[in-house]
Amino acid sequence: MRFHSLPESKRYAEDESEYAVVLGRYNTVLDELFVSGDVYVITPVWTTEAEVPPFQPDAGYWQSLLVEDDPDPEFRTYCHLFAARRPWRHGCLDELLRDIADDKVAGVFVTDAQMRRIHYPYDGGADVFLTTPEERDRTRDRHAHWLSGSPSGL
Repeated sequence: MRFHSLPESKRYAEDESEYAVVLGRYNTVLDELFVSGDVYVITPVWTTEAEVPPFQPDAGYWQSLLVEDDPDPEFRTYCHLFAARRPWRHGCLDELLRDIADDKVAGVFVTDAQMRRIHYPYDGGADVFLTTPEERDRTRDRHAHWLSGSPSGL
């Protein structure tokens, strides 16, 4: 399901009070999904080289994916994934989430250690993938006012 970060589907925060709403919504759902557990923060790095690029010291290399297999090596695209495991604490990703909300960082997702639940934040909202339709429905109902106004709720 898709949650919007700001009322009326506004995409970007303009002041600190709006950033508080954005971070509050992200953290509320993240708390519900991952309270008292460890999470993986998965970050992609896109390149045209198969060689794994250096990344952050606290994130380990996980895997690389060949996304575009063009016969011309100059047009091949790789997505290198880095993972950092950490205990979930409310607010522990606020700096990263704020960068995501400002579209400075993209493609990051947060998952539990078993990779059953996924929180995919982006500028304007977050997509949330849950384990069962019942869990999805409970989460959707708790935050119905954060959903899109379209008939599908997306």
